[in-house]
Amino acid sequence: MAHCEPMNLIEFQERFPNEEACEDYLFNTRWPDGFHCPKCGNNEFYFHSTRQLFQCTNPKCCYQISLTAGTIMHKTRTPLHKWFWAIFLCSRDKRGISALALSKQIGISYWVAWSMLQKTREAMINRDSQYILEGLIETDDAFIGSPGGKPGRGTEKAKIVVSTSVTEEGKPQFAKMDVVDDHSEASLSGHIDKTIKRGSKITTDGFKGYSNLDKKGYTHKVVSSPKLLPWVHILISNVKAFIAGTYHGVSNKHLRRYLAEYCYRFNRRFWESQLFGRLVNAVVNSSPVTYAELTQ
Repeated sequence: MAHCEPMNLIEFQERFPNEEACEDYLFNTRWPDGFHCPKCGNNEFYFHSTRQLFQCTNPKCCYQISLTAGTIMHKTRTPLHKWFWAIFLCSRDKRGISALALSKQIGISYWVAWSMLQKTREAMINRDSQYILEGLIETDDAFIGSPGGKPGRGTEKAKIVVSTSVTEEGKPQFAKMDVVDDHSEASLSGHIDKTIKRGSKITTDGFKGYSNLDKKGYTHKVVSSPKLLPWVHILISNVKAFIAGTYHGVSNKHLRRYLAEYCYRFNRRFWESQLFGRLVNAVVNSSPVTYAELTQ
């Protein structure tokens, strides 16, 4: 993977002192083997400095493209060096960074900061959607919301499903989290079907929503106590603390992005120093998301 060298704060400052350094890095991340016209495949270009566009030299094509076109940063008016700071700050702190804190730290409006972070989270969702869990899996459902209210599975709080793969020695590997409409068999099966490979051994509690997993091609083990699902409950506890501590709660409409942010960093916890480069790569290779799509 291109540009995933370890990088701490001082190294980041030295590596990206200005807009030009960010442009060079983004160019090499987007086209690691040199410019490649997305329309005709030609690998030669002219650069229009006044419009900041790369134009294909093929006279039958002449396609023009910017560095950020077709990426999560599509049509952005925010300088690249501020995008890079946002990505770095978002990637390196396991507690995340709020839109308010980001707006103050890099000098942008709250709503621009909010949009940048939500788009970055969409890139995280896209990246992790390419992988599924397999092997030994712990799965359980949970709720996220303010204290109080109706207890149990009938609560009005947001309903989530959490799965994590574990080693034979019981150590956690990778995690997936979903927001679901309810904890019905259909919703739980939907999460499992799209996140866990058939043939895996899934351990759950005795809730009836998991009762048909054996019929769907999984080996299903039922345990009588939550203590026998240790890692999935640690993840549930930690993601609740993450959301409450940094964001002081989030709306159900946007919750899936915050779950994805938590999982993205957890799944790459052994490559923490490489997270900036990995996340830039995810941002470059994710399709555009409009502000309207973020808020609908």
